[in-house]
Amino acid sequence: MIADSEILRIIVEVFRALELNITIKMNHRRILDGFFVVAGVPEEKVRAISSAVDKLDKIPWAEVKKEMVEEKGLLEEVADRIGEYVQHSGNIDDMLRFIKSDATLCANESVKEGLADMELLATYLEAYGITSKVVFDFALARGLDYYTGLIYEIIYQPSAADAGSIQVGSIGAGGRYDNLVGMYGKRTVPCAGISFGVDRILSILRAQRKNESQAQAEPVEVYVMAFGSKDFDGLLRERMAVTAQLWDGGIRAEFMAKAKPKLPQQFKAAVNVPIAVILGEEELAGGKVRVKVLGLPDGHPEKEGVLVEKEALVAKVQERLQR
Repeated sequence: MIADSEILRIIVEVFRALELNITIKMNHRRILDGFFVVAGVPEEKVRAISSAVDKLDKIPWAEVKKEMVEEKGLLEEVADRIGEYVQHSGNIDDMLRFIKSDATLCANESVKEGLADMELLATYLEAYGITSKVVFDFALARGLDYYTGLIYEIIYQPSAADAGSIQVGSIGAGGRYDNLVGMYGKRTVPCAGISFGVDRILSILRAQRKNESQAQAEPVEVYVMAFGSKDFDGLLRERMAVTAQLWDGGIRAEFMAKAKPKLPQQFKAAVNVPIAVILGEEELAGGKVRVKVLGLPDGHPEKEGVLVEKEALVAKVQERLQR
């Protein structure tokens, strides 16, 4: 879920830069498929019913149920059971509690797999500081069959002044599709991605009389690393949180998307990056991190870096970048 969570953070950053207020609706295909199994949907009807559920953001439940029963031949009691699940949405913690409160759902293997993913994702979103931008919506289905896990759509939330003049659907969507690339080769390649609705986004910007601009990719300024004893856990969530802190301070930062990366691998990945922020178990326990200017010659007084309070990290890094 590291790549998935980073894409969600990127979405938030993109629309923050464009000064557009958005909400990210997300769901998990394994959870949705589990809902259908528990409700009693025949396997051959799962995708057809999924397509009907996906219309809940446009038409009321009564019309969706009618389509399921009259057009797609689903038993009315099965449709009612689906309705008990898919009409719920809210913050991720509340929706996880909803699922875990239903013993029948939790006994389903597909739901259990999706639930484990979403519980892990919740911790990453908290580390990235974007939990408030996300809504867990059980009705989100995404019509494409190749999605295998997390799915999401970006919804524009217009201001009161713009509400009447700007009407668009989703302005971006994506998810995880672990089996798609493997169809064209001999091995499975796990993938996650996002597609932005450029035309719709430009329509919104034009309607708001925004100046159109192109941003060029700029080099990474800081690489966030971790080291510790042989058995240390990699400090993944801590690296995420520190990276997010730097992003919020306007600093271009990255970290290695591995749970337990080796220090030499991290330094190799940081080639041409001017500064490293290194997290150590003992220093972090004391609320400190190490800021190291990379490439200093041997004998330089700051060759090994300097310890700084986490709260002062952004200021210290900005100071080093301006030298």
